Amino acid sequence: MKEISLHILDIMQNSVAANASLIELEVIEDVEQDILSFKVTDNGKGMSEEMIAKVIDPFTTGRTTRKVGLGIPLTKAAAEMTGGYIKITSKPGEGTVFFALFGYSHIDRQPLGDMAQTMHQIITSFEDVDFIYRHVINGKEFLLDTREIKKILGGVSLKENDVSLWIYEYLKEGEKEIALK
Repeated sequence: MKEISLHILDIMQNSVAANASLIELEVIEDVEQDILSFKVTDNGKGMSEEMIAKVIDPFTTGRTTRKVGLGIPLTKAAAEMTGGYIKITSKPGEGTVFFALFGYSHIDRQPLGDMAQTMHQIITSFEDVDFIYRHVINGKEFLLDTREIKKILGGVSLKENDVSLWIYEYLKEGEKEIALK
């Protein structure tokens, strides 16, 4: 994976596969502290301690279509290359928290990537799941909560062309407003 946003997308897809109905993503960029982190919190089926240990192994996957699961091991490697780490906490029946920390200025840190596109893709692909997206750059914050959008829309699909376009534009504008100048 060439961008951190693709790691995030993979982790969020894992949350969807774990039957989460609410997925929260928090991305923090702090130049002064030299960190970039993301945390995905879900209310899915959760994992045992044994399964947490296994998901870091590239030869463990919950998928039936292939016998290797590279998403989490690749994220772990990408974080560790920058002096960072990952941490997974979970309880069966309660959900999972996935945290990754990267050295912000480290030469090996992948670019964050297009978070507006990433969030738009996951939101419109899994309309039955609620997403809370919070992105903070040096204290400036952008927040999107699909529960609020769905309430305003009153049953109109997020996949509806005008709605989908609005969501994407809203995400792009929000990212632009907090971007480093």
